[in-house]
Amino acid sequence: MVIKQISVFIENKKGRLADVTNVLANENINIKALSLADTSDFGILRMIVDEIEKAIYSLKQAGFIVKETDVLAVEVEDRPGGLNSILQKFKEYNIDIAYMYAFVESLNSNALLVFKVSDIDKAIKVLNQK
Repeated sequence: MVIKQISVFIENKKGRLADVTNVLANENINIKALSLADTSDFGILRMIVDEIEKAIYSLKQAGFIVKETDVLAVEVEDRPGGLNSILQKFKEYNIDIAYMYAFVESLNSNALLVFKVSDIDKAIKVLNQK
């Protein structure tokens, strides 16, 4: 399924990540999943949150640069080879992956994989066929 992700651009300075999470905590916004990538000057914090519009508004009000992006969420069995089964389908159908991250909500549930892919519609079609 297609879900909304927010990306927050943050300077590589002490405490900036805590500044982002403080804004969200103060607004009672729950982070469901996140990924942080950094360079020497800045980081990109990608998050799935429970109240995306409120999060975007609050973070922008706090001075952060925020971008909303459609990403693909795929549920797979939380077992060895679960991720590989999806990646092999993407490889077979030439679907490029810009980035991905995963999370498990509880010990007894499936894993949820979040993908930024070159063609979301094609990826959904491929996964629904298999």
